[in-house]
Amino acid sequence: MVKKMKSSSTAASQQGSHLAASVKDSAQQIWLAGMGAFSKAQEEGTKVFETLVKEGLNLQKKTQGLAEDKISEVTGKMSAMADNVTARAGQNWDKLEAIFEARTAKAMSKLGVPTAKDVDALVKRVDALAAAVARLSKSAPAKTAPAKTARAAKTVTAKPAAKAPVRRARKTAGA
Repeated sequence: MVKKMKSSSTAASQQGSHLAASVKDSAQQIWLAGMGAFSKAQEEGTKVFETLVKEGLNLQKKTQGLAEDKISEVTGKMSAMADNVTARAGQNWDKLEAIFEARTAKAMSKLGVPTAKDVDALVKRVDALAAAVARLSKSAPAKTAPAKTARAAKTVTAKPAAKAPVRRARKTAGA
């Protein structure tokens, strides 16, 4: 019986060591499989990360292009609107200026203030009269004046012939 037990204990110990070796081998294989999976995940993770970065850059470029197109479009529209508003404002300013000039001219006319045309006509008339006087004085023979005292002669020669004041000319032009 002891022999039987020894043989069954030897068989059991052999079975146990075989089982332990089998478990050890399995554990070793599991460990190696985990290490392989980790290595594979690390390699693939880097590749996936790089791929994601490239896709992100492409997406960013597309987005920036679209944004720049929209900004250009909006800028063009705003410039066109600003030009339109500027043109309208210029037209309104011209109308306002014309109205102001017309009303100012009407008010000055009511007050009797001569216009630039009136003054120019008067200047031409005075120039024509001055030329006529100069012609008449050159063509008329010089008459000898009665003898005057020396003092009176100096007074006459000291004062040149004065032209008519502009005010008098204006009154005669309006009359």
